[in-house]
Amino acid sequence: MARMAKVIDLPSIAKIDKSQGKISTQLTLALREAVQCGDLKAGDSLPSSRELAQTLKVARGTVIQAYDQLLAEGVFEAQARSGTFVSHRLSKTIQLDKKAKTPSSDSSISLPQSAHAYAKLLKEFQPLPHVPFAVSVPIGRTQPNDIWRKFGNKFRSRGVGAPTGYDEPQGILSLRVAIADYVRRSRSVHCEPEQIVITSGIQQALYICSQILFEHNDQVWVEDPAYRGTTAILENAPQQIEIFRVPVDDEGLNVDHASKVAQHARAAFVTPSHQYPLGMPMSLARRSALTAWAKQHRAWIIEDDYDSELRYHGQPFPALHAMAPDQVIYLGTFSKVLFPSLRLGYAILPQALIAPFCGLRVLIDRHPPSADQHVLAAFIQEGYLERHIRRIRKVYAENRLELIKIIEQNLPRSLAWLQPGDQGMHMVLWLHPQLNDLQIATAALDVGVSVKAISTTFSKQQQHVGLIMGLGDFDPKHMLKAIKRLAQIIEQAALKHNLNVHDEHHLTLHGAV
Repeated sequence: MARMAKVIDLPSIAKIDKSQGKISTQLTLALREAVQCGDLKAGDSLPSSRELAQTLKVARGTVIQAYDQLLAEGVFEAQARSGTFVSHRLSKTIQLDKKAKTPSSDSSISLPQSAHAYAKLLKEFQPLPHVPFAVSVPIGRTQPNDIWRKFGNKFRSRGVGAPTGYDEPQGILSLRVAIADYVRRSRSVHCEPEQIVITSGIQQALYICSQILFEHNDQVWVEDPAYRGTTAILENAPQQIEIFRVPVDDEGLNVDHASKVAQHARAAFVTPSHQYPLGMPMSLARRSALTAWAKQHRAWIIEDDYDSELRYHGQPFPALHAMAPDQVIYLGTFSKVLFPSLRLGYAILPQALIAPFCGLRVLIDRHPPSADQHVLAAFIQEGYLERHIRRIRKVYAENRLELIKIIEQNLPRSLAWLQPGDQGMHMVLWLHPQLNDLQIATAALDVGVSVKAISTTFSKQQQHVGLIMGLGDFDPKHMLKAIKRLAQIIEQAALKHNLNVHDEHHLTLHGAV
């Protein structure tokens, strides 16, 4: 085991003023204070008296006198041939003292409402454990193969991906070229590399859009239900954006309804290829109506191309971007098909938005991590991304069928049923309307089952209850065990509401889809 470095640099020691004299007393007080405030912890090794004397440029006897005093007080302890340490016996005492001094949540410093809102949001976005049925968990056959690791070793250790200075806010050119070629083949999106900005995932792109596109009290359309990351950004925007939640049906966002309630909205946020969270694609008629509205009113369409690659029957649906490239801001990410911790996505922008988008991006995080961009560029250019997508599409298709079978065998349709769908990394399990999906999700987490409540994606007017269930490459035995635990929680909740568990009545979504 490697030895810990001995502590010499301490802020407390820097307070010693030699001009005041009594240096040994000052040093004793400083070291005692360092222990009390946690700069020095129980078990930390102290430098030898000679080393510390040389650092402070004082006589060695001065340091020995301070050490002897603290040894006598029990603050330090000496070990033969090992040196001087902060006493291990102080560990519990200091912890209790810290608890006593910890300020209560009722701080005298008042925070603005925005701070409280962000603190509340933090709880909503806590990641779930990587167990059934967490979404986008790269385990088993859904992990990138050894090629990713080899590219990583190659580019991070030397050459273009080696540690260097600041990079382009827009992202490295090789990755933008690779993405332009990839979206042309896979998504029918035609663009130039100069239109692409590499982001830290969809969330950052959505945030930048919310800041550069809107002025005070501008109106926007948002699907109902919708990705919580979108609605949370807009709800907390400083411009006080007016959000109009637009119901979706089996054709996607209802453009006629949106036009009636907010015809002059500045933008529409949509997931046309795979509606989140319900899963249906937007019909051609609705796409045509949406792009016609955007062109007529000079409005923006923010297209989140969520889970577009993972369709299990037939070809993926084309992106909306091709129908109105001057109005559509196309957002994509590699978090889902590769792994979330990669934190690399992209925005394809109309020419007028490139400079303002990059300008705000500079203020947020300057530029994305360079090494991983080079790895991803090579991974795409050499065809490995598309092979990886074909592989995981097969895995998710298999797990989807397995999950459907297990749910049908273990959950009564009077309490829960699956939303039809043939693409994406998750399924929606609708619950009886009298059940509380937030409580059920919390109870499930307590027994090691990861599911998300769907009610948070709806507006209050359209509220429905259900669970979002990921299709990761989980072991079928673990999936079965998780569903049985979930079934028990749902049935117990049903009994509390006096619902008939064995009633053969089939649930409906009351017109939501």
